[in-house]
Amino acid sequence: MMRWFALLLLLALPARAESVLQIAASADLTGLDPMGPAATGTYIHGMLVYDTLFAQTEKLTIRPQMVGEEIVAPDKLTYTMTLRPGLLFQDNTPVTTKDVIASLKRWMTLDIVGRTLAIDVASMEAVNERTFIIHMKRPFPVEQALANSGSGLAVIMREKEATGGVFTRNTAIIGSGPFRFLPDEWVPGDKFVYAKFAGYVPRAEPPDGLAGGKIPKLDKIVFHVMPDASVKSSALQTGEIDFIDALAFDQAEVLSKRRGITVGRLSDTYNTFFMRPNALFPPFNNPKARQALMLAINQPDYMAVSFVKPDWGQPCLSFFVCGSPNGITTGSAPYAHQDFARAKQLLADAGYKGEKVTLINSHETLFVGMAGDFAADNLKQIGLNVDTIESDWGTFMTRRNNKAEPDHGGWNIFITSVSGSGTFSPLSNSIADTTCGARNFAGWTCDEEAAKLRDEWIHEPDLDKQRAVLEKLSARLWEVMPAIMLGQRAQLYAWRNNITGFVHPPSLVTVFWNIEKAAS
Repeated sequence: MMRWFALLLLLALPARAESVLQIAASADLTGLDPMGPAATGTYIHGMLVYDTLFAQTEKLTIRPQMVGEEIVAPDKLTYTMTLRPGLLFQDNTPVTTKDVIASLKRWMTLDIVGRTLAIDVASMEAVNERTFIIHMKRPFPVEQALANSGSGLAVIMREKEATGGVFTRNTAIIGSGPFRFLPDEWVPGDKFVYAKFAGYVPRAEPPDGLAGGKIPKLDKIVFHVMPDASVKSSALQTGEIDFIDALAFDQAEVLSKRRGITVGRLSDTYNTFFMRPNALFPPFNNPKARQALMLAINQPDYMAVSFVKPDWGQPCLSFFVCGSPNGITTGSAPYAHQDFARAKQLLADAGYKGEKVTLINSHETLFVGMAGDFAADNLKQIGLNVDTIESDWGTFMTRRNNKAEPDHGGWNIFITSVSGSGTFSPLSNSIADTTCGARNFAGWTCDEEAAKLRDEWIHEPDLDKQRAVLEKLSARLWEVMPAIMLGQRAQLYAWRNNITGFVHPPSLVTVFWNIEKAAS
């Protein structure tokens, strides 16, 4: 009798309410493949759905993630790695070394760090379903490469997708991460949705950045596409959404004064903010024209226009993040001050005669749009005939990867920001990669001398010698000018105060494991 009464009481209890986090996305989800160059939203998607062999902590150190055991040979040429037990894909099939090797091979064709690693990989072989070996030709920071979060992610996919070519709308998105992508609820331009993966087995360690135990405490995560910054702010205040990813800086001041809302940073690492010239076509195929752009810039102006407060945006004359272990400024002295006269002379020396220069821009990411507007006027002062093409962020991202001539769908200049977790190191710094062959980051600057110095830095085990190489590399980059450094920025967010448990990533990749939502 008591047992039946207990059962009836249990059935009478209300079902636990589903825990759903409503997010105003930084932008629409325009790509589902996180292995190559992509928008930050695609990398956030990648970290939700997939997992990596190693991961960066909040302080940019490296920890094992999918790897349970690792043996590195004394000569640093053989890495034997064993996957931790319990790893399942979201179709409930086990993750095997066939999937790992296929995924790494794919990543090595798409990403700057992967391509750099691939040059030194002699072979990869599976010992059994959980253990594999990477044989290197020469010493290389393998774990750092596999943990990179500043460019394409070395996520592990099923062998089927890893060998299936370019991702399309019909590609199955099945990873082994803490959340599942729900393609049937994806409405481009409106929303994209994820649900907890019940089969995910977190690591035992506490969460730390992108490493440690990824515990999915939310049942569902819904990203809403809201291009207008003020609309996002209003939705947060009314409770329609819980979190704003990549908060517009002008709205940060407004929301910081609202009761029940927190505005803040989740990462202490600043992110590189820059103008990227296209080195494939005149006038910026000539280094002198790129140097002219830098001489036209006064960094504090761009910081004020885009970021409002000094602690949200800072001048920085380093290609490797000011305040980071590599944040040197060697070679920057000639460009520390704006010089229009010298800039005009360099443009003339480069053969520029007033041809149209196409600047692509998007106010959907407001700080980019504001800087683009300012740049259009700024660069006209040195005689550039600037034509601004405005678009939504997805179109902007698509066009910046187009290698066609500017009048045929290409471009001459764009402004953007990339994660400091990648740019602090020459290994993963996409804008400092001057590898020839137009396979590097959009802009495609080619300089063999800088590429050689980057290679020396990567393979130099002696820290003092490595530092000396870094000084030479910095000096050369300021001559080649692959990017026009505008400064560096914080990443701001806003959330309702019933949201707790935030993990602090080292990058622009916002993570949503460990987060809880209390009733408001």
